[in-house]
Amino acid sequence: EVQLVESGGGLVQSGGSLRLSCAISGFTRDDYTIGWFRQAPGKEREGVSCISNTDSSVTWYKDSVKGRFTSSSDSAKNTVYLQMNSLKPEDTAVYYCARGSRPSSREGEYDYWGQGTQVTVSS
Repeated sequence: EVQLVESGGGLVQSGGSLRLSCAISGFTRDDYTIGWFRQAPGKEREGVSCISNTDSSVTWYKDSVKGRFTSSSDSAKNTVYLQMNSLKPEDTAVYYCARGSRPSSREGEYDYWGQGTQVTVSS
């Protein structure tokens, strides 16, 4: 059974850091792209970052998180991470990881999703 389970969310002050984890089971991380998305209250879900399957150094970041967020992968643990630094109140959202066949910011390119983890940044 394909599963993605996010963890690491929480409440942090503006300027703080969090590291989200996406634990993968039922498939091999190196065979798929893993994307990170987020959804703030009253807003549509949006792509944040993704890390490719063929070359983990090939990643994409939403402009507003460039230089602050970093995606990484530990294939031995079948886990993908999203390190989030210099967090801002506007980063507050539920964060999801998802499995895709190729690097993309589009939701439609991803077929399996985790349940999400809440990130709240206080000002």
